Amino acid sequence: MTTPIDTGPTSETNVSTESGSTPKPLTTGKQSVGVLVGLWFVVVAPFVALIAAVPLTWGWGLSWIDVAIAIVLYFVSGFGVTVGFHRYLTHGSFKAKRWMRVTLAVAGSLSVEGSVIQWVADHRRHHAYSDREGDPHSPWRYGTGFWALSKGLFHAHLGWMFHREMSNQERFAPDLVADKDLRRVDAMFPLLFAISLLSPAAVGGLVTWSWQGAVTAFVWGGLIRIALLHHTTWSINSICHVYGERPFDTRDGDKASNFWPLAILSMGESWHNLHHADPTCARHGVMRGQIDMSARVIWIFEKFGWVYDVRWPQRQRLEKKLSGRPARLRG
Repeated sequence: MTTPIDTGPTSETNVSTESGSTPKPLTTGKQSVGVLVGLWFVVVAPFVALIAAVPLTWGWGLSWIDVAIAIVLYFVSGFGVTVGFHRYLTHGSFKAKRWMRVTLAVAGSLSVEGSVIQWVADHRRHHAYSDREGDPHSPWRYGTGFWALSKGLFHAHLGWMFHREMSNQERFAPDLVADKDLRRVDAMFPLLFAISLLSPAAVGGLVTWSWQGAVTAFVWGGLIRIALLHHTTWSINSICHVYGERPFDTRDGDKASNFWPLAILSMGESWHNLHHADPTCARHGVMRGQIDMSARVIWIFEKFGWVYDVRWPQRQRLEKKLSGRPARLRG
C-alpha cells in the first residue's frame, strides 16, 4: 500500500523534485472551462434552489425523508473529506486497508469539492506556504487593513477557485498520482458528482413514489446539502485563518485559529490552530470540551481494524507547542 506523505508544520516534505535537485513548478496552468462551468453551477444553483425552496416547502414541500437524506449524505460526504481527503490522504494521520482507502476517496468525492488528487495537492500546497506567498487561499493575500482583509476573506472563501492556477499534482501529491486505484477514483469524479447530485432525487422519488418527493429531495438532499458542506469547508480556509483562538504555536505568519461555532458542522475541522501546529495529528480538538467527530470516526475504524498506526495526540508534544499559557488538554 502506498503511504501518504506527511506534511510537517516547519518543513516542505510534500514538495517533490526532479532529478533530486530542481523543484517542480508550483502550478500547472489555469483550470479548464469545464471545471469553471461546474464551479459556477455548484456555487449558484444552491442559492437558486434555496429561493425556490421557500414556496416549495410552504405547506407541502420539506419532509422528514428530505431531512434524513440530506443528513446522511452530508455526513457521509463530509467525513469522506475530513477523515479521508484531509486527515488520511493529505496528512497521513493513519494508515488504512486498501478497500477503506478507496472507500474514503469515493466518499470524499461525493462532497463535490473537486477530484481527490487535486484536492490533496491544493491542501498540501496550502500547508507548505500557509498565509505566505504561494498559499492558494490565504485571506491575508491583500493586506491587513479592513477592506484588504474583507477582500481577502472573499478570496479565501471561494474567490480563489475562479482564478486559480492548478497546484502541481506531481509536486504535491506524487504518492496519489502513483496509486492506480486513486487515479481511477480521480477520473470518476464527474460520475461521482452526478451521483451525489441526483441520488437524493432517486431515493426521494422511490420512497414517496411521487415526482414531488423526487424534487424536494433533489433540492434539500442534493443542492442545499452540497452548498452547506461547501460553505462549511470554505469557512475553514477563510474564517479559521482570521478569527478565533490560537493556543498553539504555528510557523511564523501562519494565522490558523480555532473557531468553535463551526465544530459540529465541520466535524472537528474548525479546531484549526492545533491542526496547523501538528498537521499529522489524527485529533484536532485536543482540549477538554472540543468536540471532534472526525477523530471519533477514526477511533471507531481503528477498533474494527480498518485503519491502523493512528497518530493520536501526545500530551508531551502538545505541551511543547502551547503558546506559553496553561490549557486544559484532554486526559
